Amino acid sequence: MRTIRKTFVALTATAALALTLTACGSDDGNSDKSTTNSGASSNSNSGSSSSKETGDHNAQDVTFAQGMIPHHQGALMMAKAAAGKASSPEVKSLAARIEKAQTPEIETMTGWLKTWGKDVPAAAESMPGMESMESMPGMDHAAAGKEFDKNFLTMMIEHHKGAVTMATTEKAKGKYGPATSMADDVIRTQNAEITEMTKLLGKS
Repeated sequence: MRTIRKTFVALTATAALALTLTACGSDDGNSDKSTTNSGASSNSNSGSSSSKETGDHNAQDVTFAQGMIPHHQGALMMAKAAAGKASSPEVKSLAARIEKAQTPEIETMTGWLKTWGKDVPAAAESMPGMESMESMPGMDHAAAGKEFDKNFLTMMIEHHKGAVTMATTEKAKGKYGPATSMADDVIRTQNAEITEMTKLLGKS
């Protein structure tokens, strides 16, 4: 379990680093707003809710995308490992759902960052700590089965909790409508999966 914890720390540290670098690179919450034409002023009396429906974004939206992309990539690496190594049909089903949900979210957030002219995080495979996923106890061929299932569920629960925290911040401070909407989806879906995984752990 000590090795598992070290690898998990490496996973979460990568996302934390992306968050820190983005925060340091922004002057304030207004520095990443999209430019608008003179017609924008005519809609200023529509209230703050109107900004959620436009293409405007702020520094928090950038932070969310740049942090969540590598975080999702880490989850996908674990999910792909589970597809071939998990012994429980429930764990395999969960892993498939995680991959199906998070792959298009990565693509969507990548599109946002490119549109905003912001850096897209490197692929998870090239990040420190990510390459050791396959050599983890319980995540390799020799340790397949119930041990793998237990380690996968334990790590994924903590990983999901990190995503929920990031999404909660985006929901509270973000401006870009599609990003705050995705944050809602992350909170709802991953909290439900945390409950599901906790139950599966109790059976292992």
